[in-house]
Amino acid sequence: MIQDYVILAYKNLKRRGLRSYLTLLGIFIGIAVVVALIGLGDGLRSAVNSQFNVGSTEVLTVQAGGLSAAGPPGTGVTNPLTQDDAKALEKISGVEAVIPRNIEYLREEFNDRLVVSFAASLPKGDNRDLIYETLDLTILYGDNIKDGDVRKVVLGYDFLDKDKNGFGKALKVGDKILLNDVSFTVVGILERKGSFILDKSILMDEDDMRSITNIGDNVDIISVRVKSKDLMDRVKIDIEKILRERRDVKEGEEDFEVSTPQAALQSVNQILTGVQIFIVIIALISIIVGAIGIVNTMTTSVLERRKEIGVMKAIGAKNSDVFMQFFFEAGMLGLIGGIVGVIFGVLIGYFGTVFINTFVGSTAHPGINFYLVIFALIGSFVIGAISGIAPAMKAARQNPVDALRG
Repeated sequence: MIQDYVILAYKNLKRRGLRSYLTLLGIFIGIAVVVALIGLGDGLRSAVNSQFNVGSTEVLTVQAGGLSAAGPPGTGVTNPLTQDDAKALEKISGVEAVIPRNIEYLREEFNDRLVVSFAASLPKGDNRDLIYETLDLTILYGDNIKDGDVRKVVLGYDFLDKDKNGFGKALKVGDKILLNDVSFTVVGILERKGSFILDKSILMDEDDMRSITNIGDNVDIISVRVKSKDLMDRVKIDIEKILRERRDVKEGEEDFEVSTPQAALQSVNQILTGVQIFIVIIALISIIVGAIGIVNTMTTSVLERRKEIGVMKAIGAKNSDVFMQFFFEAGMLGLIGGIVGVIFGVLIGYFGTVFINTFVGSTAHPGINFYLVIFALIGSFVIGAISGIAPAMKAARQNPVDALRG
């Protein structure tokens, strides 16, 4: 029986041609926008998440606040952290290692071209391995910097690409590169991380960085490795207490921040979710407009087809039969608009995600949310069907004699 209603609904919609297409336009636009925005939002979330790629969850990051200039984390602050701050944190119970690091902008010269980028310092001994583990870094070509190495650097993956490194020529292990007018030898290239930060970074020994910059005893970031996840909260409280005393600030007025990569990632995801919900709510306005269009079209259809309704009732059609025919016609309008909208929305979301990943250098793969597709199709039919309830009831209540006269 339902199959008969569907076939009749399809034939009637096809017969009305242009009017049907114009009616489903609102639903099409609304569904396409919603599916595309959710797809793009998921793609953006994946791309952003890839920038927070960390291999260890037992790490707290300490950096000074009060930024006075744009730059990498911890730089350009009014009251920077120091080496003595790092040494003070080593005394906290539950701390396995404290690793002070610096991130500095350097002038880089290679192939007679000059670019400005940033370099990160590497500590000595076992702490160097901890940094590689924490950031989940792996050497692709060459080797890591060793204790005793002087003026040696490890480069991010993007330095292999002449179009991305700004030098017009790919760098390889053994090449010489000038950093702040001092020659360094490339000893290693990192595997691609899909992070525009790590893939463009230069890693060098902390003593080498001090020798070509004016950082002195200042520290941009202090990484604190905790012995166990269970100790994270307690160690975080102890770090904040010690730094408040050393920097002479009251609780609630800290000029520093103690966080985990996971906490930062969670905050970013919350912001992205809020923006995504806001935009989707705006897009739903188009769906509401489309639903109103279906109501108007179906109401007009009832008026135009009064004789058809009268004939149906005269040959034995029940009120429920007339209601179901118009109900399914309205649902079909919504479903067809939904199908076309989903196709366009998925394509926009998929290729938009590819563009986002290319732009930020992420390795996240675009995907299709099949649950979203199914929900959108069901939702479009339901919206259309609900929009057609009032016109369908009006059609069902038609008096056959009056309808035939009309």
